[in-house]
Amino acid sequence: MIDRRGGAGTAVGLHRVLEPAGVLPQAALRLDPDPRIGPDEVRVRVERLNLDAASYRQLHTAHGGDPDAIRREVAGIIRERGKMHNPVTGSGGMLVGTVEEVGPDSPLGLKPGDRIATLVSLTLTPLRIEDGLARWDGRSEQVPCDGHAILFARSIAAVLPGDLPVPLALSVMDVCGAPALTHRVVSGLADPVVAVLGAAGKSGSLSLAAARRAGARRVVGLVPTAEEETRLAATGLADRVVRADARDPIAVAAALGEPADVTVVCVDVPGCEHGAILATAPGGTVVFFSMATSFSAAALGAEGLAADVTMLIGNGYVPGHADMALELLRSVPAVRELFTARTEADQAR
Repeated sequence: MIDRRGGAGTAVGLHRVLEPAGVLPQAALRLDPDPRIGPDEVRVRVERLNLDAASYRQLHTAHGGDPDAIRREVAGIIRERGKMHNPVTGSGGMLVGTVEEVGPDSPLGLKPGDRIATLVSLTLTPLRIEDGLARWDGRSEQVPCDGHAILFARSIAAVLPGDLPVPLALSVMDVCGAPALTHRVVSGLADPVVAVLGAAGKSGSLSLAAARRAGARRVVGLVPTAEEETRLAATGLADRVVRADARDPIAVAAALGEPADVTVVCVDVPGCEHGAILATAPGGTVVFFSMATSFSAAALGAEGLAADVTMLIGNGYVPGHADMALELLRSVPAVRELFTARTEADQAR
């Protein structure tokens, strides 16, 4: 029986780990999603999950786009692991729901009835789905559902803004760490050139806007298709839009031409590490946001290329990241247009 009375480790959820003992929830194979909460926990009634892009792409590819098979696998992962933790990509996503119960010692500042988005990964969030994902068609990253989730004292959540539709707010909050860290890195440099790989996606478009706001001298967006090139060029978010397969290092370097001082990787497929390194000037910085990144490939690739670059892992959390991303959405029309078009397309599918 797991002790929920409080004590060492409860703030980070150690008491919810079923297997193996001694690891933190993110590294666990299984978590306990029992709805009874401890003194510093919060229980949330879940209404929607947002699978991260790398996870959904992997599931879609593995099942040949079969929506029923995708739905069955996601439901099975949650049932078996007590959390949404894709065993192939190692990633999860986040959720939206309404606070049901708050422990007396919770420091999160939430109250019953608050409608929130969690800003921590589903890979470490105890989760139980009670409707078998019956309302999800398996065709998009956003998953309507009914169930509950548990937040710890060290979890992060934000009350949903009242002026934005829930699917739109969820899409932004899912990637809000990317623009915040991009802004932090770029603002510390003098007139840098910034390249964003995967620039037409959610995190990519926000990162373009954040880089420009932080004082980038020039912002270049790299995309894989002619359709994305046309769409992104029309927004004006990038000074220049180029097209190349981010998995082809030579093509990436050739498309960008001048190496960037900061390269931000927002591509949701594996194999983009070496292209990002080649795209970055000596002494520059590569920021990896994609959960498809192999960090051993990045480290060994930089060594093998004798590349003097600083490589950062975008961990999804920067203080004030949700507020910043939402402010960019509200104040940069092109960003809102891209996000709205994407969420409407998802809902149509």
